Amino acid sequence: MTMDRSGAAEVTVADPAGTQEPHGLRRNLSLWQVLGVSIGVMGLTLSANINPQGAEPAAGRAIPLTFAIATVGVLLLSHSFVRLSQHFNTSGSVFGFVGATLGARAGTIAGWCLFGTYLLFGTSSAYSAAIFSSSLIESLGLAANPPAWLPYLVALVVLVIAAAVAVTPAKRGADLLLLFEGFTVLLILMVSAVVLYKITNGGGPQGQTFTLSVFRPAKGTGNSSLFLGAVFGFLAFAGFEGAATLGEEARQPRRSIPRAILGTVLIGGVFYVFTSAVEVMGFGTGKSGLDRFHASNSLFGDLGSHYLASWVGDLVTVGTMVSAFGGALGCVVGASRLLFSLSRASTTRTTFLTRVSPRFGTPVGATAVVSVVMVASIVVFGWVVPQPVLSVWGWIGTVGTLIVLVVYLLATVGAGRMLARTRQVARWEIVIPVAAIAVLGYTLYRNVVPYPTGAAYWLPIASAVWIAIALLAVVCFPSVVRRIGERLTADEGLSVKPGQDDTVPVE
Repeated sequence: MTMDRSGAAEVTVADPAGTQEPHGLRRNLSLWQVLGVSIGVMGLTLSANINPQGAEPAAGRAIPLTFAIATVGVLLLSHSFVRLSQHFNTSGSVFGFVGATLGARAGTIAGWCLFGTYLLFGTSSAYSAAIFSSSLIESLGLAANPPAWLPYLVALVVLVIAAAVAVTPAKRGADLLLLFEGFTVLLILMVSAVVLYKITNGGGPQGQTFTLSVFRPAKGTGNSSLFLGAVFGFLAFAGFEGAATLGEEARQPRRSIPRAILGTVLIGGVFYVFTSAVEVMGFGTGKSGLDRFHASNSLFGDLGSHYLASWVGDLVTVGTMVSAFGGALGCVVGASRLLFSLSRASTTRTTFLTRVSPRFGTPVGATAVVSVVMVASIVVFGWVVPQPVLSVWGWIGTVGTLIVLVVYLLATVGAGRMLARTRQVARWEIVIPVAAIAVLGYTLYRNVVPYPTGAAYWLPIASAVWIAIALLAVVCFPSVVRRIGERLTADEGLSVKPGQDDTVPVE
């Protein structure tokens, strides 16, 4: 056991099999495994294939520039999570972070919101795998028009397998996430290399050429349009903080988790900027090329088919499906840890939600509940009130994004307060969370203004309802809030004062 700069004890585990914590969670994850969870939740290769299209109407050819802007913004945001995870290690992620810095009420709201985000993003990842599977079936000529229920069946299978993996030792799931993402990243880099070679030496299928104009906005594209396009860059990073839910399972949490969070953002930023530049140049920077870019269901799948061979495009699609499964698995892991932590802090007795597998050291009760909720939502939209899978995928992604922006705002405010009231960092560092708050506020604004119409009209309302549930709970059940404050100190290992709702880390 060592002491970090904050004066809190940090557990260093030499036993490769991992040690059992008092609550049953096992410390057996290395830095790379923790990094794998964050990258899996963020959905690195999945986002590279489906997020850039959304930025095209606003940014035109300058999509890589919008992703560069988003990378800077998320780096500002990640600073808060890095600083918080250097002080605290908890399976509750922002539940513990915000609870320790802004009080139990704010922590409960943040934890509940991030829990909802992981539920939604996990289901969205399962839908993504289903959507790509339908494209693969059509590409292989197995079915011209797959039945509408087929994607939902695929999504169910994805979630069932993810749930089964999530209850095994956490290191196994983390290893799978690294393996899945690593395979697909290599595949995408291979396609990128071929695309760059061909557009530099003779041109692409439609005469595409190498050009750095993708980093310069076209005439008539102003700064506001660039930042509107950057919203989709921010969405691609959603979930980068996934490693924070492993604070009780990482071997050296106050070292590995901050490094994993920062590493995820840096890896994601470089990857997104590079791949989006290749994508735009590969499709072409003219109007026809950008139209094809915007209409693509799998950017690198199409590039693989056009620049190499159809089977390469199909292989990229398979890799993206596997990446989507990794995203679903990462979200099941994150959501179950949050539910476990919330349940443990809100009650004085052992419940099904706080049950931990004595064999695996994983929260099996919370994992079961999370999986059932995700599966139930797919059954509802697939068979009870059938909806097009693409529509449902867009709806839950939007709701999840609005909720997670609130989470990020709370965490950033908490980190800013902690920095302002401690003397362990330079005072100027407070500028970073202030800048991050400005970026988050603008991103949230661009997601609701102008207010959406049609079916999308209800999406901000659905987000507000989820947040309101937590607000009502902390107002109507003050005794539970007090208990959470006490348990945050006793169980989560956080530096908060028992019974108080306004606390900061104790130096």
